[in-house]
Amino acid sequence: LIDNFISVLRRVLSRTFYPVLQQAIGIGSAFEGWTAREEEIVYQVLVPLTPPLGHVFHLECDTDQQKAGRNFRVRVELECRCPREYQGMNMLCFQHHPDVIRRMTQQPNLLDTLCTGSYLDVKKIVRWFCTLVEASWRRLPQSRSWHLTLLPSKRSCNLRLTNSQESFQVKVLFGVRRHTSDIFISSRRRGAHTPNTMWPESYAVAETKFFRYMAWQVPQDSSHLKCLQLLARVLARKDFSIHSIKTIVMHLLHTVPVSQWHRRHFLLQLSDALEQLRLSLEEKHLEHFIVGNQRLPEEIRLPPDVQRAKPPNLFHSLAQDPAAHSQAMQAY
Repeated sequence: LIDNFISVLRRVLSRTFYPVLQQAIGIGSAFEGWTAREEEIVYQVLVPLTPPLGHVFHLECDTDQQKAGRNFRVRVELECRCPREYQGMNMLCFQHHPDVIRRMTQQPNLLDTLCTGSYLDVKKIVRWFCTLVEASWRRLPQSRSWHLTLLPSKRSCNLRLTNSQESFQVKVLFGVRRHTSDIFISSRRRGAHTPNTMWPESYAVAETKFFRYMAWQVPQDSSHLKCLQLLARVLARKDFSIHSIKTIVMHLLHTVPVSQWHRRHFLLQLSDALEQLRLSLEEKHLEHFIVGNQRLPEEIRLPPDVQRAKPPNLFHSLAQDPAAHSQAMQAY
């Protein structure tokens, strides 16, 4: 469905200076083979953005240590397309002749439309994409059998599709790839007040690739996904972060011999995961699975700075807040 949307939208945008939409990448539990939800399934996809003709993206890391995780801003610059030997001469160039190009093409450049100052604005991109989706829906064959509803959201385009028998949601996030790696900066919200020009670093694509890699390694009757799903559904009710539970299972998948993931060992797998959660809570320490992990399969590509970084402690807040730590131990 989203690939159909992207194909239609790319044709619509082909002669404009809006971001170039790349093929959507499925991320999160629905594409990893499990779900923590017992109700309507939510499919998350990340749509990579690349700069249009005459524009360049520069990723700037936010150095504010008060904000959680690593955050970036995307600075947009007009690109000089003059041959070096003709620099300064009267040739049409996005950087040196933006007004002339604007008049000739009747198209604004990206700085005029989806930026605040010189930086890509998440909220403007979401609004722009949702408008395109609404206008293009009737061109898709799915429109004949499904009803589309756009749900309110500021940092993603949330769609609900329903017919007479079923319904599901699609959450469309946007991202810019870091180099040629599987790490993106994304439009995903981080914290209660995420500025419109802030793009948190995302490891979701790398995590989903890890689950796909492990699917080829574990026994055919492996129950690792069933184990993760059960833990997520039960422990989420006790206010444990689903991502922390997923992180524990990823660590176990990476360290426990694959032969131990047979279905007949299901209770042992549950026990191991719960014991690892208990130890992590007691120590107030749970290392991020992707950041700083130098033993990932070679199929998962990390930028050098991510690979060499010290893994963040996902339970850092428990170490800072004795009351929260006590509450987590009681919930366990």
